[in-house]
Amino acid sequence: MTGITAGLFIRFLLGGAAVVLSTIISRKLGEKAGGIFAAFPAVYLAALLTNRLSFTGSDLISHSITLSKGAIMGMSINILIAILAGYLLKKGWKRGLVNSLVCWLFLSFVVVIITSH
Repeated sequence: MTGITAGLFIRFLLGGAAVVLSTIISRKLGEKAGGIFAAFPAVYLAALLTNRLSFTGSDLISHSITLSKGAIMGMSINILIAILAGYLLKKGWKRGLVNSLVCWLFLSFVVVIITSH
């Protein structure tokens, strides 16, 4: 298995496991508990773990720090959108979902544009 294939496989496994786990918890303990576990940063952890397949030494440390800074920003955006979705979904789940995704996309693009300069 090549480095890229192994990385994708690890991301697939961790992401899929987080989805399955949050679904099981949601069914057993309720939607709020499931929602908390749905926010588990599986993609971040998978990306951090698979950095080792592409980088070594100081490059690994540098890329891991950059990835972590981006993850903090992404998680902050997700918290804001989760709060917003809590209000928007009360007005209808289809419209609320679409509006939440549009807000997430807009806010993410704004952050990327601002932080890339």
